[in-house]
Amino acid sequence: MPWIVGVLIIWLITAASLYIISKLPFVGVVISSPQKALVSAAVFGILNALLGPILRFLAFPITFLTLGLFAIVINAIIFGLAAYLVQGFRLEKGFLSAILGAILLGLINSLIIQILARAGLQIAA
Repeated sequence: MPWIVGVLIIWLITAASLYIISKLPFVGVVISSPQKALVSAAVFGILNALLGPILRFLAFPITFLTLGLFAIVINAIIFGLAAYLVQGFRLEKGFLSAILGAILLGLINSLIIQILARAGLQIAA
């Protein structure tokens, strides 16, 4: 499978995951429409690709000391920044929503990718 197809599949999975998360009442993530979920997934992916490595490098000492748990905070920062940049994507409970959203995004993305892998679709991200 060409790499661009893999990127598009991951983008759609992330958009679907974000939309699912926005429908969970206890999280506090609000996405106004499926189209905003697509835009939010694109912005999240771009931020994760550009800022993620820099933040992970700078935060390596504290991530090491917390046995990797600080990686959740880094993902929450990127999640919150995406919410700040995309109109129609907001966090009702502030940083708590960002942390819950980042954790759930990782879990739901992993679950969907595992389901697709068992169906025979291998995604190289």
